[in-house]
Amino acid sequence: MASAALIAALVLVATPSIVGSRTPDRPPAIDAAAFRQVLPDATEGGPTLAVGPLDSTYRSAGSSTVDGLYVQPGAALKVPRRPIVDQPEPSAGMAWKPPRYSISGSATFYDAGLTAMRLPRGTVIRVCGDGGCLERTVNDYGPANVRGRIIDLDRPDFFDVCGCPSWSGTSKVTVHVY
Repeated sequence: MASAALIAALVLVATPSIVGSRTPDRPPAIDAAAFRQVLPDATEGGPTLAVGPLDSTYRSAGSSTVDGLYVQPGAALKVPRRPIVDQPEPSAGMAWKPPRYSISGSATFYDAGLTAMRLPRGTVIRVCGDGGCLERTVNDYGPANVRGRIIDLDRPDFFDVCGCPSWSGTSKVTVHVY
């Protein structure tokens, strides 16, 4: 009983006034005579400031100078040519560095947008199938070589590599690990 009386006393002391919302009072009107027009006069009472000519950074883009370069329509500008360097062409098969090792097996797809394989994240791989090859970076820890399944690919990557119809779920691939 004493605690209820103490709580009621604290509520009465802590509440400053009647709780609730009320309509705010209208602000008093300001007399229009309190305002007056001020017009600064630039010719009286101040120092005269001389402004020098503008430098080239402040000129208009359309301005011209006496020594300016003009290009007449139809006249070709002489552009210096790059030097011709005798560089050997890469031989066939040398565009890719040799892989550390290769794995063959089945690839599947899933819609997580990741390339998953039992390799550390960040490993660069090249996946080759009947539809072509893709170079990707492993960014998820993938399948545990169950029934020959070695990699999970993002759906568009899978169908680019396998070259198979859209109802296929697996494809034979070779993964080159770099």
